[in-house]
Amino acid sequence: MPISLEKAWDFFASPANLNEVTPEAMEFKVTSELPLRMYEGLIITYKIKPMLNISVNWVTEITHIEEAVYFVDEQRKGPYNIWHHEHHFKTVEGGVLMTDILHYDIGKSIIGWIAGHLFVHKKVKQIFDFRYKALEDYFRMTPPNLP
Repeated sequence: MPISLEKAWDFFASPANLNEVTPEAMEFKVTSELPLRMYEGLIITYKIKPMLNISVNWVTEITHIEEAVYFVDEQRKGPYNIWHHEHHFKTVEGGVLMTDILHYDIGKSIIGWIAGHLFVHKKVKQIFDFRYKALEDYFRMTPPNLP
């Protein structure tokens, strides 16, 4: 992203910006009160339609934060057996590199395996592809403010 580390961190540290990086088709709606900035232990509840237009309640917790370096959100209740999502930030020439590391598991049953191969893995990739494009568009509209 062609911005400073401080600006990137400020964007991602605000839970209200989740809507900016989520596809509209998922009908993402935060149902809990949001603070101005995230903190360790923050619980966020959502209603979301990840697939097949089925509404799902999702609860995540911000479990780890190292200011301007990384943070982790983990699912506490939702469609996955496991959802562990790390966001890492690093200053690079021309801006900031943000790297997502995602570990998720949809379940070990045959139904989970089939669902994963038929659409879940593709949907997760589509969400992160959307996110990449949304961030590219969002920060392209904002003039670079590098140190």
